[in-house]
Amino acid sequence: MKRTALTEIANFLSLSLSSQQFPSPKMEDSAAGKPKKIGPRQCCICNQKRAALKRPKTLEQICRECFYEVFEEEIHQVIVENQLFKPGERIAIGASGGKDSTVLAYVLSELNKRHNYGLDLFLLSVDEGITGYRDDSLETVKRNEMQYGLPLKIVSYKDLYGWTMDEIVKMIGLKNNCTFCGVFRRQALDRGAALLKVDKLATGHNADDIAETVLLNILRGDIARLSRCTSIVTGEDGPIPRCKPFKYTYEKEIVMYAYFKRLDYFSTECIYSPNAYRGFAREFIKDLERIRPRAILDIIKSGENFRISTSTKMPEQGTCERCGYISSQKWCKACVLLEGLNRGLPKLGIGRNRGVHNNQKDIKPSNGTKSIESKQCGTLDF
Repeated sequence: MKRTALTEIANFLSLSLSSQQFPSPKMEDSAAGKPKKIGPRQCCICNQKRAALKRPKTLEQICRECFYEVFEEEIHQVIVENQLFKPGERIAIGASGGKDSTVLAYVLSELNKRHNYGLDLFLLSVDEGITGYRDDSLETVKRNEMQYGLPLKIVSYKDLYGWTMDEIVKMIGLKNNCTFCGVFRRQALDRGAALLKVDKLATGHNADDIAETVLLNILRGDIARLSRCTSIVTGEDGPIPRCKPFKYTYEKEIVMYAYFKRLDYFSTECIYSPNAYRGFAREFIKDLERIRPRAILDIIKSGENFRISTSTKMPEQGTCERCGYISSQKWCKACVLLEGLNRGLPKLGIGRNRGVHNNQKDIKPSNGTKSIESKQCGTLDF
């Protein structure tokens, strides 16, 4: 069973506090023969304040203030060492209202001021049209807009594709709905980023997410994605480059940071994803982390060190004949899926080798308009 972020932090804090702050209350004093009380341990960094938590990544026992400092400094170093941003750039932060994007928005806003990055930051949200989930989380994003003083742009599946996820699930069911949502969401973020005229899109993908993706790509035998899934910057050959400042940041530490900072975030999981394939990989990664916390970073390191044989045939990157979006096929995945929905054949685009490429004679291509902001999916010009 999947755990929510609040359950995870409660369990971890309970374990950490019980193991570090309340050791056996008495020890025998060998000299005096009397029991000796042991107080709470001190922070191993400042050696002044009482330790409040044990870092999931390093198992160090530290106080809250030192945790804030090392958490933010590690992210700053990742940004600097990988040259993720340049002064004057416009950066969109993918904001879902969840813990990752909320902490990313808060930390980037703070670091931008503290280290004078010189960035113009924006919040970008996608409304998939999931009643009882996305509508509630978007309310959190709207509060974040006011709390952090960052402009917010919301794009919706209904406006872009003519469908909501509620409508898609009614037609396709719960088995393959995540395929539609993932493909549509990626293009929706690019569309929103284009509307904001940003230079990059920063996402809240954390170390756990990347380790899961490495594992999933191995299980699927997806060599093309395996070769790039650990890259901290992706999409440089596409419309808008994306970067992951949280690449080496553990999910538990993000949750702890949000918890201790009392950030306003939405912690409910998507109502349509209880049986998602990624969820099983996530549970496996969590089991590994409990045994050996370093396992997450080791999996990422392994993914970085994979080398593809020169004899392996890789898909050639091109553009979709229908909408102009990047694609290794004649039609991009979004156009294939959307065509299936519009024709009443929602499973048409499910699976690697299926598609509507043989039936394109009846479909008129786009007219080549230069602006993508005002165009529906299927007639995009990237």
